[in-house]
Amino acid sequence: MPWMRLGLILLLLAGLTGGYLTWQRSGREDEGGYVTATVARGAVTATVTATGTVNPVTTVQVGTYVSGPIIAIDVDYNSSVTKGQRVAKIDPAPFAVKVQSADANLANARAKVIKSRADLVLKKLTLERNRELRGKDLVAQNDVDTALSNYDQAVAQLALDEAAVKQAEASLQEARINLNYTDIRSPVDGVVVSRNVDVGQTVAASFQTPTLFQIAQDLTKMQVDASVSESDIGAVRDGQPTVFTVDAFPGREFRGVVVQVRNAPVTVQNVVTYDVVIAVDNPELALKPGMTAAVTVTTGERNDVLRVPLRALSFNPDHGGTPGRAAPHGGTSTVWRVDDDGTLQRVEIETGLRDETYAEVAGGKLAVGDQVAVALRRAPAKREAVRIPGQPRFR
Repeated sequence: MPWMRLGLILLLLAGLTGGYLTWQRSGREDEGGYVTATVARGAVTATVTATGTVNPVTTVQVGTYVSGPIIAIDVDYNSSVTKGQRVAKIDPAPFAVKVQSADANLANARAKVIKSRADLVLKKLTLERNRELRGKDLVAQNDVDTALSNYDQAVAQLALDEAAVKQAEASLQEARINLNYTDIRSPVDGVVVSRNVDVGQTVAASFQTPTLFQIAQDLTKMQVDASVSESDIGAVRDGQPTVFTVDAFPGREFRGVVVQVRNAPVTVQNVVTYDVVIAVDNPELALKPGMTAAVTVTTGERNDVLRVPLRALSFNPDHGGTPGRAAPHGGTSTVWRVDDDGTLQRVEIETGLRDETYAEVAGGKLAVGDQVAVALRRAPAKREAVRIPGQPRFR
């Protein structure tokens, strides 16, 4: 009947209208909205990471002052030594001969002094006798002048011979010192960490002192020499705590403290770094010289402070939510608070310390529990049918 047909048509139009409105509403919910984070209290820890090398605090390079073949080695790797202990010996025979030669030269020089003194006594008597005879007019004045000249020469010769004695004494002392240097001794108490010579090897100290041993003064006190980039060095200070790991002990953390920030730059391939020295206790001797350390320096720490994610500081709704770059240090920043009705409110805040995830809220109208936008919520991509060539098409 016509009225029944009209009712069915109206019912169909109402269903289509409701379905369309539902589709529109769901589409807006999928396409709109924000990804938010909750403002809360917590810890903010700022850190600087670097790579370094574990080294003894004091490493002494032991060399040799004289040249010759090694005839004895008294220590080896990891040997404990005391100050003054002999660690190796160079063949002393050539140096003993030089001592004997210098001793003979000294004896010769001393004999010349005795002779010169006797000659001086004679020249003095001759001068006095000629002066007395000249007073009696028994000799010519020329004889007196000759005697005076001979006396002065004798005085000078004695002075030369006495100087030669001192020179010979110095040569003898030098020869004895060189002989003593054939015994190579440790200058400090410590542990041998490197040995570069063997028995029978000849060492030459003519131009540059060769390094025979390296002795670490105390392996229970170590240091990490870390290379910190120039962009991070401004936050590093003496006294800051550090944590580092080494490959030899996975999962184990070693703790130290910054004791020196050196001002000398190190440039490698246009990359500037600075050496930061970290003191470490090593009572178990677990750390060994030369280990590579992954270092984390704590440059600042705040506990139980209001904080927001760094993503909230870089969120920009005017650019489709594309994050910008958050400033690395404190200052004035902008976040976008999402109210209960879904609207955005621009809020200016003062930020303090920052770490890799959060920034401290030092001032501004944010409270615990506020929701801040960190990104736009994107609608899921619509699936489209993909037809594979050669396959039947289904509808």
